[in-house]
Amino acid sequence: MQGNRGPRPEQQNHGPPRPQPNPHQEQQGKPSGADSNGQHTDAGDQSSQNAAFTIDLQNFRKPGEKTYTQRSRLFVGNLPAGTTEDDVEKLFSKYGKPSEIFINKDRGFGFIRLETKTLADIAKAELDDTLFRGRQIRVRFATHGAALTVKNLPQFVSNELLEEAFSMFGPLERAIVIVDDRGRPTGKGIVEFANKPSARKALDRCADGAFLLTTFPRPITVEPMEQLDEDEGLLEKLINKNPLFHKEREQPPRFAQPGSFEYEYAMRWKALMEMEKQQYEQVDRNIKEAQEKLEAEMEAARHEHQVILMRQDLLRRQEELRRMEEAHSQEVQKRKQMEQRQEEERRRREEELRVHSEDMMRRQQGQGGNFSEKRDPDMRMHMGGQGMSMNRNPMGGNPTAAGAASLASNEGSASNPGGLPLPFPRPGPAIDFGTNKRRRF
Repeated sequence: MQGNRGPRPEQQNHGPPRPQPNPHQEQQGKPSGADSNGQHTDAGDQSSQNAAFTIDLQNFRKPGEKTYTQRSRLFVGNLPAGTTEDDVEKLFSKYGKPSEIFINKDRGFGFIRLETKTLADIAKAELDDTLFRGRQIRVRFATHGAALTVKNLPQFVSNELLEEAFSMFGPLERAIVIVDDRGRPTGKGIVEFANKPSARKALDRCADGAFLLTTFPRPITVEPMEQLDEDEGLLEKLINKNPLFHKEREQPPRFAQPGSFEYEYAMRWKALMEMEKQQYEQVDRNIKEAQEKLEAEMEAARHEHQVILMRQDLLRRQEELRRMEEAHSQEVQKRKQMEQRQEEERRRREEELRVHSEDMMRRQQGQGGNFSEKRDPDMRMHMGGQGMSMNRNPMGGNPTAAGAASLASNEGSASNPGGLPLPFPRPGPAIDFGTNKRRRF
């Protein structure tokens, strides 16, 4: 049973604008076997169209759009036997120069990577279900093997923050936070890496640890992205028409009649599905209550943790203050000790200076005493000699001999070069008191 094909999604103005070629050139390039809608043409005969019809790549590139990513990689199926890479490159030549072409000749499929996602959309819309060397080829977007689904995203995570967070695992092609029709975040996102090792690293690391994106300590979960074809779905022509297919299709869509066998079991199935729905709702309520309880416990623990941190900080500050006071007291003690040493040094120097002054004074006084002692014997001798002559005179002695002895003693002292100067001048001529006459020696 072959149903009528409805309008393709690419033809409902949901995709990028398709270039409008010159009708005259398109009519010339269309093979004779094409229908009125221009479909099912032989793609192998489109070389003339490619020569007369080119696309300006700059007009089909979005601002900031990355080039040659996994999202611009197409799957080409149902290729004729003997198709080469050059044939596929020639088929896609008007959509720019590809960076990757792979052909599995045995199984009749291949992959090609165009420059941008926009060009890939245009190529898919124009070449899907077209004839290529007598076979109707299929063009689909290839599965992105390095894409991950991120769940439990916080409320204030943006595309930029998500890309910054996952860039630590490797180069990224795209990071998107999924939003609803009102632009509100749904808590889910998509991260597409440039290679599979980076995606595997992010998947393993997030599974082993708790990856946090904001202050809120709820980790995100990362899973391999489930690839879904939401553009075209399942066409009637793609269903395998086996005996089970024909058995299921014996009756058209209908409502079950009450009281019939179909109605009874249909209602039982409906009750089972309703119970499943209620179970899921109950599980969601339990999870939500557990989340609220965990958030309350987390707030209490956070408050307690902040109090502990404040106490620790207070103790640390008190310890620092105590150390500063000890250091200050040690510094003051060192300063006092230094002042004491300086005072003792000053006193010692003053004492040495005083002792030195007294020593100098004693030396000066000692030199003066020696000078007097050296002078006194001469004087005593001189005075003693005169006294002796004077004393001997009354007794009838010889005063002349006594005077001569005294003068000899004085002369001996005066002739001593090392002696001190005489305290008195040289005596004049002696007088003999007995005769009252002067005598010279």
